[in-house]
Parts: sequence; C-alpha cells; structure tokens
Amino acid sequence: MLIDDLIISEDITVIDAMQKLNEVGKKILFVAPDFKLKAVLTDGDVRRHILHGGKLDAKVGEMANYNFHALSVSQRSQASTEMIQQSISAIPLLNKDGKIADVVFLDESSITVNSALNLPVVIMAGGLGTRLYPYTKILPKPLIPVGEKPIVEHIIDRFKAFGCKDYKMIVNHKKNMIKAYFNELVDKDYSVDFVEEEVFLGTGGGLSLLKGKINTPFFLTNCDVLIEADYNDIYRFHKKNGNLITVVCALKHVTIPYGVFNLNEEGEIESVTEKPTMNFLTNTGMYLVDERIIEELENNKSISFPEIMEKYRKNGFKVGVYPVSEDSWMDMGQLEELESMRRRLENN
Repeated sequence: MLIDDLIISEDITVIDAMQKLNEVGKKILFVAPDFKLKAVLTDGDVRRHILHGGKLDAKVGEMANYNFHALSVSQRSQASTEMIQQSISAIPLLNKDGKIADVVFLDESSITVNSALNLPVVIMAGGLGTRLYPYTKILPKPLIPVGEKPIVEHIIDRFKAFGCKDYKMIVNHKKNMIKAYFNELVDKDYSVDFVEEEVFLGTGGGLSLLKGKINTPFFLTNCDVLIEADYNDIYRFHKKNGNLITVVCALKHVTIPYGVFNLNEEGEIESVTEKPTMNFLTNTGMYLVDERIIEELENNKSISFPEIMEKYRKNGFKVGVYPVSEDSWMDMGQLEELESMRRRLENN
C-alpha cells in the first residue's frame, strides 16, 4: 500500500470517505495536500458523526481531527508505545517539512493489545430458512455452503479471529444434521454447546434456554450474516457507552431509480425529485448483549430479539447502535444475496 492510498481531500463527502476506508482496509485516512499532514480521519470519527445525526453528504473537513497524534521519522521506535498510550491504531511519521513519510500500524507490529476478546457467542440457528427454499428443504440454513464451508463456519471463523472459543447454538429445524456436522469436525479448536428448542421461540425467546450458562456479556448473531468489523472495538464501544444491548447496524445508501412525485394537501404535484437517495441504518442481525437479559426472559415464550430491545429501551435502558459500512455486512437471507456472498468470499 502506498501513502497516496490513504490521502483524501477535505472536500469529499462522508459517504465517499466510508467507501475509501473500505477500499484501503485500514481505519485511518489523512487530509494531507501535497503530503503535508493537516488532519486525520478515522472510522471512529465517521461513526460518531453518524450517531450524532450528521449527514452523509457533509464534507470531511467538518468532522476530521485537526488535533492529531504524529511523530517524526526519527521517533519511529516510539510509535508502538505512543499508539498504546493514546489508544490509537496508527500513527503517521512526518519529515522535517511536516509531510507524511510513513505510517506505522499497530496491527503490523509485534505487539498485540487486548486481542483475546474471548466472549461467548450465541448463534440463532433454529429457523426454517423459508426465504432460501428450496435449499432449506434439504439442508438447515446454517449448513448451506458458501464456497468450501457452510455459512456457520464462516461466522465462527470471524469470531475465532478475536479469541472467541465458546459457542452456544440454538437449534430446532433439522437440528440433528447440524449436531452431526459439528460432531464430525475432529480438529476444531473451539467448543459448541447445542441448545435445543422444543417449539419455535423466535429470534429472542430461545435465549431463555441459556439461563445459568452465560455470566458475561455475549455476542448474539443470526446464522446467515457475516460482519467484517473489529469485534474488540464493538465490545469497547458497548462498555464505554454503558449499553445493555448494542446493535450492529449497517449504513445503507439507496438510490431510487425513478422520479418521485411530492404532492401537496390538495393532491396536486408540488415537486418532482429525480432519482432521490435514501440513507438509513438497518439491523444486521448481530448484537452485543449483557447477560442479565437471559435471566430476565420468560421461559418458553416466543419473542423476537427486536421486541426484547424495544421493551428495555422503553423502560429506560441504553440500547446503542454500532454502525458499520454497507460493504462490511454480508447477508445470505435471500437467494440473490447468497450468490453475492459467495462471489465476495471467493474473491477474498
């Protein structure tokens, strides 16, 4: 990667900056005309902007950090210590003219900080998968192959990368096939505890079957989504904000391919908007949840997890949102999305 790849203009929009962050695969970009460092933009800056109601067509210059951390080229040996002390993942090295000569990334050094997250992961794997019929007439949704692995193994692989080894899988439809598959994986370096629903309990009710089995915050995920994100950062965000539940939401940017008519009170045309765009946050189906929710659920009652969230939110508990970009979310809930996921994973 070249330094040029990380340089942006103050005049680009937030949505363009998000796309750039996805392209480079790093968490930081630099406003540096002619390489002279002027400001820094991180994925955290973008997240805070969105959560505070900022517009996606706002200019980067309105939200970039002009009070940044940097070192001189001669201070390279101090970079790792500085990043740890400042809780940042990258630091630019400047020459005597204030121009970026290099960038040091914490994840490329020999030092790892809090890499072993090791929280329990609950996978909701009991649904019928009707949107993926006829695949699910033969296979349960968690075992539908995406490339050389079933989707559920792709999900586990992403959590394993952050040190998660304890998996609880709530099963129902074709549960014996799911259990048999994992029982035959002799070389797995993680544990899977199967929790069997006798009746369908929705996307939240099955958690009541885990009473007494989880005593820490845990990740909850549907069995048909992949999230490319820093799971450590999701946990830090959850704890820092004192959330009972943190919902991982993807920012969707949709252009309506038609002219849209706006009517007045008399039903007459007031204006026409050609191909308007909509920006909104949508639930990905992945959450970070405090363990008390399990203990407070009514036994064997069918309820969706969004219903659980709304109940706590109305009662004054903090339900937060951790936004990720649209490209960070892969969903195979429908046939066309399944094919899209296959193409993306094959190209990785």
